Amino acid sequence: MNTLTASAAIASGNATRAVRLANVRQQSLVTAKVRVLWVLLIFVFVTLTALVRLAQLGVFQQTPERTSMAEALLPARGDIIDRNGIPLARAFPSYSLWFNPAALGKGGQPLVKSPEEVARALMVIFPDADQADLVARLKAGKPCYLRRRVLPEQANKVFALGEPALEFPRENQRYYPQGSLAAHVLGFVDDDGKGHLGMEQVLEPRLLDPAQRGAPVALSIDARAQGALEDELNRGMLETNAKGAAGIILDADTGEVIALASLPSFNPNRWDLARNATVFNRVSNQVYELGSTFKPITVASAIDAGTITDLAVRYPTAQIKIGGYTIHDSHDFGGSLNVPEALIHSSNIVTAQVADKLGGPALKHTMEALGMNERPTIELPARGFPLWPRGENHGDWSRITTMTVSYGHGIAVTPLHLAAAYAALVNGGIWRPATLFKVDPAHLPAGRRVFKAATSARLRQLLRLIVVDGTGRKADAPGFRVGGKTGSAEKPNGRSYNRTSLVATFAAAFPMDKPRYVVIAMLDEPQATQATSGQRTAAWNAAPIVGRVVPRIGPMLGVVPDAQRDVDITDLSPLVGSGEGE
Repeated sequence: MNTLTASAAIASGNATRAVRLANVRQQSLVTAKVRVLWVLLIFVFVTLTALVRLAQLGVFQQTPERTSMAEALLPARGDIIDRNGIPLARAFPSYSLWFNPAALGKGGQPLVKSPEEVARALMVIFPDADQADLVARLKAGKPCYLRRRVLPEQANKVFALGEPALEFPRENQRYYPQGSLAAHVLGFVDDDGKGHLGMEQVLEPRLLDPAQRGAPVALSIDARAQGALEDELNRGMLETNAKGAAGIILDADTGEVIALASLPSFNPNRWDLARNATVFNRVSNQVYELGSTFKPITVASAIDAGTITDLAVRYPTAQIKIGGYTIHDSHDFGGSLNVPEALIHSSNIVTAQVADKLGGPALKHTMEALGMNERPTIELPARGFPLWPRGENHGDWSRITTMTVSYGHGIAVTPLHLAAAYAALVNGGIWRPATLFKVDPAHLPAGRRVFKAATSARLRQLLRLIVVDGTGRKADAPGFRVGGKTGSAEKPNGRSYNRTSLVATFAAAFPMDKPRYVVIAMLDEPQATQATSGQRTAAWNAAPIVGRVVPRIGPMLGVVPDAQRDVDITDLSPLVGSGEGE
């Protein structure tokens, strides 16, 4: 090849490379432009999305001026506290255990190990879970909750199992730091965030209101007194093998509920495990014939009406036969009793004669003034309607009805009714509605007068006498001047009464020289046991509960024991003979 031809070939090759380089540059430029265009398009898309979201916020949601950082930090549900600020119910973020079968992709096995192996591993972390239920849920292959309210340490243990299908979504949950304490007062919040049964249901609008949920709601409950009452009621149940128990501590002047307990109870943190029987409130929703605890009410009504003017007057104790019924006493108290003796020995016969002389209209009016003919007044949603005896032609009570109601038969009310009535008996004669909210002493509800102040003063003496010399001796707490009355009533069984089923109640107040608190303790169907010396009556089982509760709660509530003070009953003591009652 000559030189000229070689030069031409080299020039031609250089031209070809130049063309190729030009093409590469052009393609790179086009690619860069396309990328810039994509970036611009993405930027425009993001910008448009942000603008649309801002428009939504502006049109459909609160504006920045109305949505503060404080509101964003509010709890999902307001707290509930006791009267001293102790938390009873709180909202807190928690984990849940969620089964996501699609975690490893559709069509494949949702779990690394078998459902049985995973369920066994979960049982180690959650011993109270139902293993068969876990296996069934895991085998079903459907998304579902396996557990709510999972603690962080529990979530870590589940994570360590290495199962991607077990996930932990964060949720807002309701937590009750005191466990089952005051469960029947509080109620519970379900998994959907809805309140049930107690104050959680009543306060729902308030607890969810963004304008108010930042401040806790204070109840009248004192957690310390609540714990003492529940503890002693539970002890009483165990000692007597009773099927249930109820108790209440009420401020005699304000109507504030200091403690309210119904047993068996439940843990609102695990409301799903509660049975229907445990969520039923025996204090406000169940009505009972409360027996001889009504006798002081009858006597007070008769004193007020002027039917009783001399407490030394004696009444015969022979059985009363009326309308096919026989009114009798549990013991033979001799030929006659006066009113103080009738109360300390709990005589049905003498109380019936007092009521017969008083008359049905007057006794009925007293019971109506005490609210015995309507649902109890309290904020709780579950409030039982009394079994109110009908009068003749829906008018006045018959003679036999008047007599039986006088000693607590033929009428059924809640223990809460009884507590409010005893408050009126001892506080000077004023009935006030019970409340679960703290009451400002400067703004007491007016209430209504049921008894004269002088009658109330006399009843304080008589109730103290029952504890000093009568059936309430086991309720006496040295230095606290307890007064009260036993009641042991057979449960109705159709048209007759079941002699083997009792409701044992002790209704009390302290200190009787200046009553501050009413205490009611009730046992449902207590049995005769060694702990009660083989006895089933209130003198042996309900009265001791009050005798143990009062010394525990008195100092907490500002009542210091004082053995040098007491109610003056020197004018009544000489009227009292010997004998036994319920």
